[in-house]
Amino acid sequence: MSLIENLNWRHAVKAFDPTKKVSEENVEKIIEATRLTPTSSGLQQFRVVLVTNQEIKEKLAQGALNPECMKECSHVLVFAAWDTYTAERIDKVYDFTTEERGLPKGRFNSYTDKLKELYLNLPDEENFAHTARQSYIGLGLAMAQAAELKVDSCPAEGFDNKHLDEVLELDKYGLKSVSLLYIGVADNDRDWIKPMKKVRIPREEFVIEIN
Repeated sequence: MSLIENLNWRHAVKAFDPTKKVSEENVEKIIEATRLTPTSSGLQQFRVVLVTNQEIKEKLAQGALNPECMKECSHVLVFAAWDTYTAERIDKVYDFTTEERGLPKGRFNSYTDKLKELYLNLPDEENFAHTARQSYIGLGLAMAQAAELKVDSCPAEGFDNKHLDEVLELDKYGLKSVSLLYIGVADNDRDWIKPMKKVRIPREEFVIEIN
């Protein structure tokens, strides 16, 4: 199937079958699609936290707008971004890049100096807003890969970020949560939105053409 067909197939699942699990092979494919996400300056400013432990999901559900999805889905993917930019983080990425490409260390110093000048003078809140936006690219690719694999999913922002960050101790990694992706197998009897028509505004309203 084409990407367009896959996107027409997918919907935000409202109920998962807790007795069924997504195969590890498919989970890894979704994660790999996310890992390959393009990001600003190639910095990969976000991470994916994979949650399968039921006890932890139960704790996270206490701060979720749809707690049943959190508890009953097969896997929870937490998209968490750098809490800010630091010189160390920028250098680590570019040191790794030069090493992997067989280039001399410091090959991109002129560029990384510009990045540091740009970001290190901004408040942490503005930096996090930027790193968080990078994570949404990954979320989109994860949903697209899930659709290609016919893995049911549901993106979510309806959760208590502070609660989730504390349960997962994301501060230890210098991360803050941004969004979630529930993946699993839909419970067709309770997934009330599945039989409904997919609705999007028409192209003539969606696209503003400037010629």
